[in-house]
Amino acid sequence: MPVTMNIPVKPFPSSGMRSHAVAVLVLAALGLSLPGQNSTSWRDPSPHTVQFIAVGEGVRLEVLDWGGSGRPVVLLAGLGATAHVFDDFAPKLAQGCQVHVYAVTRRGFGGSSVPATGYDADRLGDDVVAVLDALKLNAPVLAGSSFGGAELSSVGSRKTARVAGLVYLDAAYPYAFDNGKGWSLEDFMKQEIPQPPPSHTTDLASFAAYQAWLRGLAGVVPPEADIRQTMESGTDGGVRKPRAPEW
Repeated sequence: MPVTMNIPVKPFPSSGMRSHAVAVLVLAALGLSLPGQNSTSWRDPSPHTVQFIAVGEGVRLEVLDWGGSGRPVVLLAGLGATAHVFDDFAPKLAQGCQVHVYAVTRRGFGGSSVPATGYDADRLGDDVVAVLDALKLNAPVLAGSSFGGAELSSVGSRKTARVAGLVYLDAAYPYAFDNGKGWSLEDFMKQEIPQPPPSHTTDLASFAAYQAWLRGLAGVVPPEADIRQTMESGTDGGVRKPRAPEW
């Protein structure tokens, strides 16, 4: 069971259910076969510790630590996802590549603080650097999925000496370059990009049904902890609207 510790130290819209679908397609592209907290009886089975690190006044980020030996690797999730999207992958990475694996939930999502401001690329990048400093990580590798590319490019271009390398996992979108001055996320979402089919009422009857719908899109599904952090649940155990800032 996770251990919780406290360490003192222009908004983008959430794409909701589509974000999970996109995350699933990213995982499929990486060749990862991932199995599938609102419920009082459900517990996150992933072998990580959980801590909350202050990155600014009144802002704390959720950071997961799966342990491991060797160079630190810090994973950054896509838009709408949380650090828990790596719950199944991270332990395999730590063991198979002999690295120490962490993941960060950016501000505005999951267990992290939800301030009204601070969502431009450089502020998000500074959040990541604040986490690296608080953990005293020496020459870490940052690996980001999808929207995580904005943070990767911000840190890599401004804090080059702070990291050993950057890994873009389907993260080289226009907003990840030119300091975010290319296409905005809003413009990017307006392009004619193929979208997954919509979910139906039966797909939202339970988390298991929702996972089955996600698995049908690409053959893989995000870990249940990530789904429970990003989607609200009803009193009947069904899946409701995305759990994300109003913007």
